[in-house]
Amino acid sequence: MTRPVDRPAILRAAQSGGGAAALGALPEWDLSHLYPGTDSPEFAADLARAAEQARDFAARYRGRLAGLAEGPGASAALAEAVKTYEALEDVVGRIMSYAGLVYAGDTTDPKRAKFYGDTQDKVTAISTDLLFFGLELNRIDAALLAAAAGTAPLSHWKPWLDDLARDKPYQLEDRIEQLFHEKSVTGHGAWNRLFDETIASLRFPVGGGEEQTLEQTLNRLQDADGAVRKEAAEALGTVFRRNLRTFGLITNTLAKDKEIADRWRGFADVADSRHLANRVEREVVDALVAAVREAYPRLSHRYYRLKARWFGREALDYWDRNAPLPQVEQRTIPWEEARDTVLSAYGAFSPEMAGIARRFFDERWIDAPARPGKAPGAFAHPTVPSAHPYVLVNYQGKPRDVMTLAHELGHGVHQVLAAPNGALMAPTPLTLAETASVFGEMLTFRKLLDETVDPRQRKAMLAAKVEDMINTVVRQIAFYSFERKVHEARRTGELTAEDLCELWLSVQSESLGPAIRLGPGYETFWAYIPHFIHSPFYVYAYAFGDCLVNSLYGVYQNAATGFQERYFALLSAGGTKHHSELLKPFGLDARDPAFWQIGLTMIEGLIAELEGMA
Repeated sequence: MTRPVDRPAILRAAQSGGGAAALGALPEWDLSHLYPGTDSPEFAADLARAAEQARDFAARYRGRLAGLAEGPGASAALAEAVKTYEALEDVVGRIMSYAGLVYAGDTTDPKRAKFYGDTQDKVTAISTDLLFFGLELNRIDAALLAAAAGTAPLSHWKPWLDDLARDKPYQLEDRIEQLFHEKSVTGHGAWNRLFDETIASLRFPVGGGEEQTLEQTLNRLQDADGAVRKEAAEALGTVFRRNLRTFGLITNTLAKDKEIADRWRGFADVADSRHLANRVEREVVDALVAAVREAYPRLSHRYYRLKARWFGREALDYWDRNAPLPQVEQRTIPWEEARDTVLSAYGAFSPEMAGIARRFFDERWIDAPARPGKAPGAFAHPTVPSAHPYVLVNYQGKPRDVMTLAHELGHGVHQVLAAPNGALMAPTPLTLAETASVFGEMLTFRKLLDETVDPRQRKAMLAAKVEDMINTVVRQIAFYSFERKVHEARRTGELTAEDLCELWLSVQSESLGPAIRLGPGYETFWAYIPHFIHSPFYVYAYAFGDCLVNSLYGVYQNAATGFQERYFALLSAGGTKHHSELLKPFGLDARDPAFWQIGLTMIEGLIAELEGMA
């Protein structure tokens, strides 16, 4: 079996076209911090140990939790069970994290795919033995459980128990839950994998017939040469169109799979299960969505009209939406410069924050090159509290790549700070999980802007930031609207690929406005968005995080002292507190509809500043 993690970490230039040498040495991650290799004795031993301990745990506790809650030592007895369960979750999480990261390194490698699939099968069997635990805890008399959780040692896990109780109304009978769980491998898990492997295998004819990966082709949409951008856009549309039947089937199947689960569990709205997982009220999300959609004319429509004027046009073709400004020098940013830029920005805010981020570079927790078969995009994987996070990027030297690095390292810092809460309480709801990432971007942007004195470069930086904000807020809410349309329509029947294309164009036209020309080919661009497949309705978390960070940054700018301590307390809380409790020390409340206007007004202010430079 191929064991890519056994070799020493390799530093090499990314194998992307044009300027690879200028990037400098790019790091590959060292997954041996989790396991020495895919066929290592350590990995096999952990799998066997987890399976045995899960069976023992079920034999010891299944059907007995209610009785433990009634005894005089209820807190200690239940705490021992939760502690044992948490330790098992950490081991199982380490196993699955390792398999997922190995697979992300090259999703087209059959050996890696088999390793990931086999591991997923075994972990599903292990977690089936543990499934009863949360279900039975939720069946304990609420007064008895509250009394036990009100005293040590069980009180340590009270936030997790409270979170677990929120799932109770949507909990099914044990055997049905087991069936849903076991079928996930051949259900949505299999369709997710098909999407990943299909996307990774696509090749796009650009650059005189040269075939490139999705990530490399998308990168060409930011090229200074309009002909290069157009060629890339047309190649994307052609290849997506050729594969629409597959992408349409995947989308339809997963939407129906979700509808079945939602119906059985009693979720009224198509996004209610995501809101529950995010621990955020539907009304809060609805207020965010309404505020952003109402602001489309003041944000995206206004900005793209301005950008079209810079290009001397009435409207921009869709492939020019993220084009660099004309007559502004474009250069490739070497990896070392990107690293130093982000660490310097983090350090100016907090030396501790920079110190945590530096470990990702020094200890090989980052995988940076854009390789054929590698998962596209970027992510920060928390793995488990007993290990450390890993960051994946596809670095190609663009300014946006530097911001992506700042974004993912923000996630990584957050995950390191939250880890001491343990496997059950370290995970942060997605709405607040985007806080540290977007704040890291803002710190980096502000530092670079403050150091820029050339008016033309300053204008380019402001424009890039506005475009990032529009992509994070407007674009993600448009994505959310598209998902709602798809899932609501799927309740009444299957959607053709053309139906999906029409829904995509309807939300894109509304959000981008008349200054962006949505020509032939763009109707297929819904097909490559992984969030629609892996995490339905995840996307509004980006807009939530951006507006929240805009508000937080305003507090930071006006705070005399103590902001860093409060900010670190927010990140260190992990999943132990509700968003209202975490934001209260900053004088912010996301439940107030006026809250969202703070962040949107900041974007408007930057656009107004750019208009003054035009």
